[in-house]
Amino acid sequence: MTPAARVDAATAILDQILAGQPAEAALLRWSRASRFAGSGDRAAVRDLVFDSLRRLRSRAALGGGRSGRGLMLGLCREEGIDPDTIFTGDRHAPPALSDAERAGGQAPDAEAALDLPGWILPAWRAALGPDAEAVALAMRDRAPVWLRVNLHRAESGAAVAALAGEGIAAEPHAELPSALRVTDGARRLAGSRAYRDGLVELQDLSPQMACALLPPRGSLLDFCAGGGGKALALAARGAGPVTAHDIDAGRMADLPARADRAGLRIRIAAPGKVAGQYDTVVADVPCSGSGTWRRTPDAKWRLTLEDLQRLLVLQARILDQAAGFVAPGGRLAYMTCSVLAAENENQRTAFLARNPQFDEILQRRYSPLTASDGFYLALMRRR
Repeated sequence: MTPAARVDAATAILDQILAGQPAEAALLRWSRASRFAGSGDRAAVRDLVFDSLRRLRSRAALGGGRSGRGLMLGLCREEGIDPDTIFTGDRHAPPALSDAERAGGQAPDAEAALDLPGWILPAWRAALGPDAEAVALAMRDRAPVWLRVNLHRAESGAAVAALAGEGIAAEPHAELPSALRVTDGARRLAGSRAYRDGLVELQDLSPQMACALLPPRGSLLDFCAGGGGKALALAARGAGPVTAHDIDAGRMADLPARADRAGLRIRIAAPGKVAGQYDTVVADVPCSGSGTWRRTPDAKWRLTLEDLQRLLVLQARILDQAAGFVAPGGRLAYMTCSVLAAENENQRTAFLARNPQFDEILQRRYSPLTASDGFYLALMRRR
């Protein structure tokens, strides 16, 4: 595919996403219908789509319209590409620009340049204070790829060497050597032997740092396990027995295979069938995902104030439920992948007020300025 053909494909996909279709579903539909596109073409089109979703407001301003075509025109202007070399009207290229399109567009104002929904900006600024703008601008760029070394299988140095042997360069984090940042060859990961043999797992730095603050031993319940990344990380550090639970069992469908690959034992509890008490309970609750918007940028444009309000009610309910499974003297770890105080500090404060039998041990908020994704941990102890 030519660069112009890739832009034309991205334009159509973006229009579907802006009409309400999830980004991954729209990309998958295009890929299945475009057998002529090689792996390089699919990766390039994906990058065009995701980069434009990360910068939707600023590129829409530059391109003169919130549409796939407007975003692609905005991309050209942002990157100093002559749009007439892309919008040629030739075969497989986007139609030529009109006079109005050539004359349209303007530099984004200060708010649009942050590429966040306008309604969330007050809460964003209140939560992040002087870092609000820097974090918003960091969210406009692609997230780095981080791996977690499976300490049950290998040490950091051995994992780095195994990856290097397959053309994947990775370097350990200075404070957490079991966290590896991939600096080259990320697209080879899924097919690598190091990944297939369970030496490494994909996991962002921020939740890795949060998990490293939890007790390394004792029974553990991952109450909202999802894919089970935290259950696997904590089991690899020595926690056990480990139980994973999620109200949507389908989210844990791959966990048995992942655990087998990692050489770990994870017990899976049926939805709503958790019993007993545990030394540590992790409640990584459903949230806005505002800390991961550079990975799932379409999500930030779908979220509404009403959605956030529903999430706040759900988070409080789950936190109270999870607390009931904490043994006396045990720990409760409340986690979100959000940067918003309403989902983080405010929930922790309200929970402690409702549950005086719990005391706070620590809290941490991570962001691209201090770690990688936006993430929050409040660790509490039951008396």
